[in-house]
Amino acid sequence: MTGWFQGTGDIMSALMAGDSWMLSQAMNEPAAWPLGLAAMLALALLILVFYRFSPWSERNLEKTIMVVSYLAIGGIIFVEVFRRFVLSQQVPWSTTLPPFLFLIMTYFGCSYNVKLRTHLAFAEFRNAMSRTGQMACLMLDALLWTGFSWVVVVTSTKVAINSAANFQIMLGTDNVMQWWFLLSVPLAFTTLVARVIENVLTDIANFRSGETLITQAVIGGD
Repeated sequence: MTGWFQGTGDIMSALMAGDSWMLSQAMNEPAAWPLGLAAMLALALLILVFYRFSPWSERNLEKTIMVVSYLAIGGIIFVEVFRRFVLSQQVPWSTTLPPFLFLIMTYFGCSYNVKLRTHLAFAEFRNAMSRTGQMACLMLDALLWTGFSWVVVVTSTKVAINSAANFQIMLGTDNVMQWWFLLSVPLAFTTLVARVIENVLTDIANFRSGETLITQAVIGGD
């Protein structure tokens, strides 16, 4: 099999074998990109189905992850600063875990802000356009976010797999693997794609019903 799907068999064989080293080699094949796109979209649709059955998760998933990560970062820093300067003690992983938690908080926060549409959208400019122009801009947003997420999902998955293949352990720990945390990046951007699809469905419904397409977004508001 040549072209875009070259190496599909190698990737599938590595997945079936559960061998991270084989998979890290296979992910260098061109097929990693179309397979990554298909997997990202399929998982995003599954997340949307999950949201349908769990309205609480639809409203609060990213917010909960952000708050828990932020509180964990703050708690670790507060406790370990006290222990370091008062008790002259410090847990070795106290300086390596917070950056990974910040990674989780940041990218799930990105997904949350896509849900709220608080990214750079030039709402004032778009409000001056016709409904067709507004809809075209919204669809362009969706395509750009999906394309950007596709690149991030595939490349960050490669990084996570390489980390697993090389048995990279979080500094300051004995058995906590880095790839456990690195997987949060493709997962967060897949969640972002789910929000993009959710917004597209809303936009199509609003366009057909004559509802307002462009609304003023507020950071931190629902």
